[in-house]
Amino acid sequence: MKPALLIIDMQQAFLNHPRIQSEIAGACEYINAVADMFREAGRPVVVVQDKDGGEGTPGYEVIPEVKLAESDLRISKAWNNSFWKTDLEQLLREQGIDFVVVCGFAAEHCVTFTFNGAVERGFGAAILQKGILGEHPDSVAAVYRDRSLISYSVIRAILKHS
Repeated sequence: MKPALLIIDMQQAFLNHPRIQSEIAGACEYINAVADMFREAGRPVVVVQDKDGGEGTPGYEVIPEVKLAESDLRISKAWNNSFWKTDLEQLLREQGIDFVVVCGFAAEHCVTFTFNGAVERGFGAAILQKGILGEHPDSVAAVYRDRSLISYSVIRAILKHS
């Protein structure tokens, strides 16, 4: 298995609601820990940003709670599915990736659509347990109920053998 981590839409413009603000630290703890594991294993971390408003506009920036690295790959998207009309699939295929771990914002939109897009393109896929945020209070629970999840400890075991 050759996995990659996809960090979806963890941008300032999207994460300013008070309810979401209280959940950011917890989700970022898992996102950052897993991203560090991927980097240490030499596996890709892909930061996906919605270009609504345009690159360089206020709010486009990734929130400071997400630790980025120079080695991280970047994709800009215009649609909920990070694969739709982007170079994401080609980028992953060029690196021999066959499995993606999806995390970030929003559970009920871009996270789920990207998960589905990965599966439709033949990638294995899982949602990072405790690594997603949602616009609506019950959306994270619904994703956890309806999609494949992967925990920190399982990722660590996979990366050890990939």
